[in-house]
Amino acid sequence: MSQPLPDASALQAWPKSLRWSLLVVLIFAMLTAVSLIGGGFKAATEEHARTLFEFASNPFMGLIIGMVATSLIQSSSTVSSIIVAMVAGGLPIHIAIPMMMGANIGTSITNTIVSLGHIGDKQEFQRAFNAATVHDFFNIFAVMIFLPLEIMFGLLESLSAALVSLFTLSSATDVGFINPVKLVTGPLVDGVKIMTSTLPQVYDGIARVTIGLALIILSITWMGKIMKSLMVGRARQILEKSLGGRSVSGIASGTVVTVLVQSSSTTTSLIVPLVGNGIVTARSIYPFTLGANVGTCITAIIAALSISGPNAGLALQIAFVHFCYNILAVALIYGLAFLREWPPNLSYQLSLKVAEQKAYGLAYIVGVFFLIPLSAIFIMR
Repeated sequence: MSQPLPDASALQAWPKSLRWSLLVVLIFAMLTAVSLIGGGFKAATEEHARTLFEFASNPFMGLIIGMVATSLIQSSSTVSSIIVAMVAGGLPIHIAIPMMMGANIGTSITNTIVSLGHIGDKQEFQRAFNAATVHDFFNIFAVMIFLPLEIMFGLLESLSAALVSLFTLSSATDVGFINPVKLVTGPLVDGVKIMTSTLPQVYDGIARVTIGLALIILSITWMGKIMKSLMVGRARQILEKSLGGRSVSGIASGTVVTVLVQSSSTTTSLIVPLVGNGIVTARSIYPFTLGANVGTCITAIIAALSISGPNAGLALQIAFVHFCYNILAVALIYGLAFLREWPPNLSYQLSLKVAEQKAYGLAYIVGVFFLIPLSAIFIMR
């Protein structure tokens, strides 16, 4: 019989240097797990996700396809880069814009999956699910506001076109950017990939997703106990201040971290365990989450700057659409007091229900990110 894990008070007897070192290892394990899940989903579903783009015949279909494709591939950065390339290849920009909006919603699935790592404890699960779905509700509200404005007035298309006019695209610009998360986790992720590569592609992907989920549950369980033993007194105050003590600093922190790791999924997934374990609150990480939305735009811009040819300007324009959309969404929804509280309030109410009936959590993920949008695709065909 396995021994129960030590609680936070027992861990305080361990040397602080050992606890910090173990925490770093566990963060590495969780980042590796996120990469494994993303890579596994991509291996199992990427070809199917790519074929979805063929159905993008109107703005609503474009929105749904961008959302489902990102949910399948588990990377808004990948999908946004694909959209940039497709615009360069002739995809109409008025279809590409809703696809970018859908990618914003689809990327929220990763941190919602991470919240399932707390499913064994009712209170932790409620807090973690609350933190994860704040991102979901914000992105859904952003679409509800800006998609009608785009359809009626072409707001984002006009604004992004004005920004493109400020740039001269006489030749391709080669921009390189090192992803530190991939650099650190790459060897272990590649090692697992080699072990599962003998399986058929779909089963290879499923195996990596399974390993990633197991690693997430294990790492988050230990992280919670270690963080509770470390985040006391002054350390906790500093963390709370950096994440959400002030709105501007929280948004800026989320933006910078996401630019560095090139993944809003990774950024938001890192803070879910902090909320789940009661280190910080879901409301305090709200601005940080919005900053992650802004920071993820850098990947599409880098992809657009690498494109040359007659449609290079359009490729940069759709990348600027992504940037303008996220900036305006933050400014409007978070800037207006009567809109600001809707995402955290709704996510809190949902988390209370999911904590009581854990099956609702799985139903939410499958329903919102797959079942409802896929059903809409078949109905609208």
